[in-house]
Amino acid sequence: MKISFFSAKSYDKEFMIKANAAYQYELSFFETTLNENTALLADGSEVVCVFVNDQLNAAVIQKLADLQVKLIALRCAGFNNVDLEAARQAQIRVVRVPAYSPYAVAEHALAMILTLNRKTHLAYDRVRTGNFSLERLMGFDLHGTTVGVIGTGKIGSIFAGIMQGLGCQVIAFDKFPNDELANKGVTYVALTALLEQADIISLQCPLTQESYHMINKKTIAQMKDGVMLINTSRGGLMDAKALIKGLKSRKIGYLGLDVYEQEENLFFEDWSGAIIEDDVITRLITFPNVLITSHQAFFTSNAMLNIADTTLQNIYDFEHGTALKNEVII
Repeated sequence: MKISFFSAKSYDKEFMIKANAAYQYELSFFETTLNENTALLADGSEVVCVFVNDQLNAAVIQKLADLQVKLIALRCAGFNNVDLEAARQAQIRVVRVPAYSPYAVAEHALAMILTLNRKTHLAYDRVRTGNFSLERLMGFDLHGTTVGVIGTGKIGSIFAGIMQGLGCQVIAFDKFPNDELANKGVTYVALTALLEQADIISLQCPLTQESYHMINKKTIAQMKDGVMLINTSRGGLMDAKALIKGLKSRKIGYLGLDVYEQEENLFFEDWSGAIIEDDVITRLITFPNVLITSHQAFFTSNAMLNIADTTLQNIYDFEHGTALKNEVII
């Protein structure tokens, strides 16, 4: 069976080739994203393997169907970039990797909190230039703060446990509360209450029509002055222009973003020698209390190994007519 990988970087190739030793599939790697202009690269493949910034709209899916593609294998948890109804009509099945390493993402959220709070990124730059001053580097104790977790699936639950371990009071919002988490001392509250009470708010929820721009001008106004916002989930959960206004008004005291709504035009590429034309992200970068990483939260060797193993197992199950436990169904 031939598989076409899109948005494939060197690390994708490395881990997929290792995992493929047990399957012996024919693998084709393309660094370009999958879109209407590149879909023809999948000619001769029964499976396309895609990542977060590949766009599988109705037009792309129709082109894949014309090429006799039978399976879309997402090597990520999110599937908001796939038109599932178009895939169903084209009789192309969709599978994903629901839990590659929830610890990786939860730990990255913590790293962003600690970095923003203690300003270690700024201190690092200072010391390298011979500046050992402590001016404007003061942080605060995380112990005793109230941390609000929006979304308590696997990642959110692990993150909540980490913050409890640091002595934080953890409150959470989720349409489907986790009883086990509640028994460990996490208090579930309404979203409005979470926004009003939390010193730190971390988003660990999927992007859906309902959650799109859930962080906006109105919800930011409900937050504490100087709140810390962390997003390691999906960029579309936040209205980036509203974030800028919140930063300028000092309502948002700290902002950590591992994702960005328009990231498909920027992330995973080296733009250091070019002019970035996205005025929103260039403005965000100018704030000293903003930390942006380029969708890096998942990026550990453990996660990459799990992604490769689960992806190829999904494809193996499809090939052999086995039940697809990781299938995405409308």
